Amino acid sequence: MKKTVVAIAMGGYSSEAEISIKSGNVVYESLSNLEYEVYCVHILKDSWQYVTEQGSFEVDKASFGCIINNNKIVPDVVFNTIHGTPGEDGFLAAYLKLIGIPQTSTGFYEAALSFNKRDCLSVLKNFGINCAISVYHNKGEKIDVDSIIQKVGLPCFVKPNRAGSSFGVSKVSTAEMLIPSIELAYKEDREIIIESALVGTEVSVGTYKHNGETVSFAPTEIVSENDFFDYEAKYQGKSQEITPARITKEETNQVQQAAIKVYNLLNMKGITRSDFIIQNGTPFFIETNTTPGLSKESIIPKQAKERGLSLSTFFSQLIDDALN
Repeated sequence: MKKTVVAIAMGGYSSEAEISIKSGNVVYESLSNLEYEVYCVHILKDSWQYVTEQGSFEVDKASFGCIINNNKIVPDVVFNTIHGTPGEDGFLAAYLKLIGIPQTSTGFYEAALSFNKRDCLSVLKNFGINCAISVYHNKGEKIDVDSIIQKVGLPCFVKPNRAGSSFGVSKVSTAEMLIPSIELAYKEDREIIIESALVGTEVSVGTYKHNGETVSFAPTEIVSENDFFDYEAKYQGKSQEITPARITKEETNQVQQAAIKVYNLLNMKGITRSDFIIQNGTPFFIETNTTPGLSKESIIPKQAKERGLSLSTFFSQLIDDALN
């Protein structure tokens, strides 16, 4: 019986490429001993390559396959672990859709919508999802510091509109900090979002479909040693990630239901991770990630473990869902 050929897409064109490769390698290790023929595919700005023990082989973009030792390899399914562009913003999903290869993350439109924080917030607010007060700016526009602070207050957060892993994000405590923080965010994206700082417990919830039903993992509580859950906190051990979160049963149910509602409203597929801050017992939506980190430091693997799911089993479920 022919094995299912799985190509694990990793890397990408953004600052998150190195993190994505870590995620992809965890998926590779988890699937290699199962009933799959598994390949790592590094998608980088200067090349697309199948990376194997025999060497690196250029991707044929007409089929997303390659030739290894005179054998034509074409994947039956792509496991998408690319954070940022082109894996999280819909470009990879659109390309694979055109050439007829299923993939494990959400569709191209849904990915593009959720990757654009401003558009995503605008849609979800209209469906009654609680969100922080926010102001939008584009590079080159005049910045009225007083007007911004009057609307969102201090402290506030400045974020690139389309970036991940907290690259370019700043917590602003004084009016003098606002302009430098905006300039930092513009290094990642020409569109930014400035939003009020919510005070409460930060949690993250993995959500996916299993047997046709949308389900959520137990939420993870984020306790950062820094001012917020920045790059150091996420990837360099400067935080505690407590699963399940130390919140009430009612708050757990509320945030899980909010994550499921967001997943269904945005018509998601695959695994997503939605971030919330529970303020005065109410979950406020921050953002959703359609290709969340899967490295050993990441939240989703910890939540799967808490559920009693091995990564091999969980990743196989995502592949089966994509194929079906």
